[in-house]
Amino acid sequence: MKKRTFLKLSSALLATPALSPLMQFTTRDKLKNWAGNLEYSTDRLHPAQSVAQVQELVRKYPQLKVLGSRHCFNNIADSTHNLVSLEPMSEVVSLDANARTVTVDAAMRYGQLAPYLDRQGFALHNLASLPHISIAGATATATHGSGVKNGNLSTAVAGLEFVTAAGEVRSLSRQTDGDAFRAAVVHLGGLGVVTKVTLDLQPTFQMRQYVFENLPLAQMADHFDTIMSSGYSVSLFTDWQKKRLNEVWIKQRTDEKTPDTNFFGATLATKNLHPIAEISAENCTEQLGVVGPWYERMPHFRMGFTPSSGKELQSEYFVPRRQAVDAILAVERLRDAISPHLLISELRTIDADDLWMSPCYKQPSVAIHFTWKQDWPSVRKVLPMIESELAPFGVRPHWGKLFSIAPATLASRYEKMADFRQMLQQYDPQGKFRNAFLTQNIYGA
Repeated sequence: MKKRTFLKLSSALLATPALSPLMQFTTRDKLKNWAGNLEYSTDRLHPAQSVAQVQELVRKYPQLKVLGSRHCFNNIADSTHNLVSLEPMSEVVSLDANARTVTVDAAMRYGQLAPYLDRQGFALHNLASLPHISIAGATATATHGSGVKNGNLSTAVAGLEFVTAAGEVRSLSRQTDGDAFRAAVVHLGGLGVVTKVTLDLQPTFQMRQYVFENLPLAQMADHFDTIMSSGYSVSLFTDWQKKRLNEVWIKQRTDEKTPDTNFFGATLATKNLHPIAEISAENCTEQLGVVGPWYERMPHFRMGFTPSSGKELQSEYFVPRRQAVDAILAVERLRDAISPHLLISELRTIDADDLWMSPCYKQPSVAIHFTWKQDWPSVRKVLPMIESELAPFGVRPHWGKLFSIAPATLASRYEKMADFRQMLQQYDPQGKFRNAFLTQNIYGA
C-alpha cells in the first residue's frame, strides 16, 4: 500500500480529557505539559501543516523547539523563543508490506497508528505504558516499553526525515547511514525538526494479561530473571513497603505458557486492577487473561481515557540488568524517605541497543520508575538520594523525566557523548535548536 492514508482521531478520542488539553494549542492560558507541573517559557506556538511550512518557520526564526504531545516532565522541549507544533501533520504516509515498514508523520500518536496497523495485519514490537504519546517524541527520548527481548521504541526506527537548521530536508536510514543514523535516532530534540519516521513492523498478534498481587521481595530477589521472563512484557509495581511488590503485570502472547496461579508466592487477581490500588481500573487495559490485540494489551492504559493518575511527577533510572536485584534493593533501603511522596514505582526490563544516547546503549537494562505526587519541593530532595544509591551501577536517567544528575556525570556514563555533540554541531552549528536542557545536560554549561 503506497497511497497516502489520512488517519483522523475519532470523535470519542477528541472528547476525552486525556487528549483535548493536548490539542488546544491556541489559548490565552499559559502552555503547560500534560501533568501541569511545567509551564513553557513562551506562548509563541506556530502550527505547521506541511514540510514546506516547517522549512519556512525554521528559516524565519533564529531559535525554536518542537512541542509534541507534552508528555515530558522536564524542560527538554522548552523554548524561551518559539515553539513549533506539528500536530496537524499526523498521517500514515506509506505502508510497505514487503519491507515490513510504515512511514508516518512525526506527530502521529501510537494510539492512532496501532489500530490501523492491526487492520493491515501488522504490529509494532513494543509500546509504552501510555499510547497517547507521539512517535517522534517517544523515539527522540528513547521511551521504552518493556520486555527482556524487546528494545525500546527507538529501536523500531528504520529511517528519519528531518529539517535541518538551514531549512534543508534530510533523511537518514539504518540501512545506508551507519553511525550517523545511530547518533541521530535518540536526538533529544537537537537534530532538527523531525517530520517523518519509518518504523519496522512484524505480523500482528494477540495477547492476554494477568495480574498477581503481593509478590514477596525475597522471591523477586531470588528469581528476578525468571519472573521478568514470564511474559512478552512484565512490570512490577511497588510502593517499597512491607517487603513485597504490590502487583505483577504479565503481558503474554497467546502462544506463551500461562503462568501458574501460585506465582512465586503472589496471588492471582480476580478483578481488573490499577497500578495504584486506590484508583479505579476502568482506564486500564483488559486483564484476567482475556485475549485481545497487541495494542490493547501492551500499554497499561487505554487510549480513550485519562492516562495514569494525571496530576503527577515522574522520574526513571536505568541500570544494567545484571545488577538489577542489587540496584532494586538499594532503592528499597530508602523506602521510608520515598514512600511519603510516592504514588507508585514500576520495574521493567528493556533489551540493549546501539543508539548512542539511549540509556540502554550496549546494555540490557532495568528501569526503576517513580510516579510521584505533584510536590516538587519534596521530590527534588529525594532524587539525589536515589541517584546516590544507584551511582555504583552507572545509573542513567530517562531523558524526558525529572533527574538531578550532574552534566559531568552524565557525560561519563555515555561513551558517545562527545561524538553526539559533534553530530549536533554538524546539523545545527549556530544552536538554533539548542535550549536550556541541551546546554546544561549535553554541552555541560
